[in-house]
Amino acid sequence: MNIALITGGSRGIGRACAIKLAQMGYYVLINYRSNDAEANATLEQVRAAGSDGELLKFDVGNKESVETAIAKWQDNHQGEYISVLVNNAGIRKDNLMMWMTDDEWDNVLGTNLNSFMYVTRACLKDMLVKKYGRIINMASLSGLKGLPGQTNYSAAKGGMIAATKALAQEVARKNVTVNAVAPGFIQTDMTKDLEEAELKKQIPANRFGKPEEVAAVVGFLASKEAAYVNGQCISVNGGLYT
Repeated sequence: MNIALITGGSRGIGRACAIKLAQMGYYVLINYRSNDAEANATLEQVRAAGSDGELLKFDVGNKESVETAIAKWQDNHQGEYISVLVNNAGIRKDNLMMWMTDDEWDNVLGTNLNSFMYVTRACLKDMLVKKYGRIINMASLSGLKGLPGQTNYSAAKGGMIAATKALAQEVARKNVTVNAVAPGFIQTDMTKDLEEAELKKQIPANRFGKPEEVAAVVGFLASKEAAYVNGQCISVNGGLYT
């Protein structure tokens, strides 16, 4: 059974990725932290897409929570392993640096960057033993160019891009690829507080993107056809930053 884990999979880009991988035949593990209703709605859509899956409720920014949840799943599924990992979970707490609190910095770095290490480390050994794996990290336009008011978010996503490039070189010989996807402005809950009418004027495509357009790239990177694409960061931003 081909198994994929999507962190932050209950809504937005994570949900679109879960549905896309379900359409590709993957059994989908949907990670989420708190919203049971949205997570169950995603699972229903995974099943409607012709596959199946289950919910994994844990906090990606908490090392013990991650290790306990994934170890328990592995113990209950002997002989199976997570072959595709989408590190998608993320939060924003925007503020200018001079007013940024320790919590705003620590929470964003913990959820967006530390989670990459905790979850990837828990899944990586099985990929290396099986000599096959796909790790896809959700970066951001903010991690490529930096955005004012997002020093914490830019630091986390920039760090994820650098980590992607480093890890790709460590594991490539074992047929494990590690890539990043950097969305621009995408219509999700995370961007609903932004002034879309004004911001889209900066975008050559003159619109915000759709979660499904990001998920399409994730689906390609998860496929066997993407075996020679490694250590890359692919932008999905309507031409905003090239």
